[in-house]
Amino acid sequence: MAGPLEDLVARIHRRIGVFASEHGFEQAMVEVELADGALLRLESLSPEPGYGFLTLVPHGNEPQELIVPIAAIRQFTLSRAEPASPIGFSLPSE
Repeated sequence: MAGPLEDLVARIHRRIGVFASEHGFEQAMVEVELADGALLRLESLSPEPGYGFLTLVPHGNEPQELIVPIAAIRQFTLSRAEPASPIGFSLPSE
C-alpha cells in the first residue's frame, strides 16, 4: 500500500462531501463492500490504527467498530441518504 492512510481517508471524506454537494444532498450514504462480500453502510471511517488498517463504523443499534486491512476493501459506493433515515455518513468536523 503506497501513501499514508490519513491522506487516503481525508481524500475519501473530501470525495463524499463533494458528491453530496454536487448532487444537492444534505448527506450521502456510504456503503463499503469487503473482499468476503459483506456490504456495510457506514456511519464513519477512520485511518486508525494505521499500518495498513482502517476503522469502519457501521450503522446499527449496537456500538461496533471493525478494524480491517485496506486490502479487504473492494469498493465504496456513494448515494443519496434517505431524508427520514438515520443512515448517513458523518464527516469529521474541520
